[in-house]
Amino acid sequence: MAFNADKARRELEKILREIDALGKSHPGSATEKQIGKLSGQIHQLKSELTAHVTPWQRVQLARHPQRPHTLDYVQILFQDFTEIHGDRSFGDDPAMIAGMAWFQGQPVTVIGHQKGHITQQKLERNFGMPKPEGYRKALRVMQMGAKFHRPVISFVDTPGAYPGIDSEERGQAEAIARNLREMARLPVPIVVVVTGEGGSGGALAIAVGDRILMLENSVYSVISPEGCASITWRDSTKAELAADALKMTAEDLKSAGIIDEVIPEPPGGAHGDHAAMAHLLEVSLKTALQELQQLPAEEMLEMRYQKFRRMGQFIQENPSA
Repeated sequence: MAFNADKARRELEKILREIDALGKSHPGSATEKQIGKLSGQIHQLKSELTAHVTPWQRVQLARHPQRPHTLDYVQILFQDFTEIHGDRSFGDDPAMIAGMAWFQGQPVTVIGHQKGHITQQKLERNFGMPKPEGYRKALRVMQMGAKFHRPVISFVDTPGAYPGIDSEERGQAEAIARNLREMARLPVPIVVVVTGEGGSGGALAIAVGDRILMLENSVYSVISPEGCASITWRDSTKAELAADALKMTAEDLKSAGIIDEVIPEPPGGAHGDHAAMAHLLEVSLKTALQELQQLPAEEMLEMRYQKFRRMGQFIQENPSA
């Protein structure tokens, strides 16, 4: 029988709750000392389980229904968040969050995908898959923030842009392409955080930034493992094999120079402790913004351009050979 790391983590969390309840029902210094020792050992086991997971298991963690999403981070990390709705062309898209807030005493622009935790929320948010109006809303808010010199903080967590007929009718590809172009030349610092799934152009449309951060158990790829397996092997059940081949984990992408930093998650994963995850992220966001705000706008834009130009490997054949 295959080892199920996620099931093992759930069992450890259950044991932790039982130990905590036992300690409350049997107060005493000796008991508390023993319980504290056991709790420490279980937390260590949870950390080891997370540290030795396969790429496919990381995909499962990135999709965990209780993983924190954009609004969870907004509630913990930002003050006075004011959400802005609509793209001034068609309508509003609940799958994309956009607005103004304060972070560490400075005004910022916040955008990000929003999935939802329960079924009703997922349906309302279209499972975090924006339509064209979502990307146009995000761009409108980013451009408005840039007028007032507000840095952009972008949270990426989507399986991809919504591929429905209505999206295509309203120009999904054009909306994504426009975001790529405009973000590349937005004259304010842009910090991108891949918090869960970073799927294809639907993720990249709000991920052109000066600093690209990824949570430890997030993934970022041009296609989902299931989609890759269906195309490559004509068999979607080979998604686990595809996840390994795609090199979509944070560590793989850091090694390839695609992202700038891997942010560790609390023991067991971000879904187990939203507040702890947010505070770990807070340190990296603060550092990135401080570094970028020291650069002149022209230098920052050139560095952003070169950052994306360096991505990928190319082999040019000698035509005279």
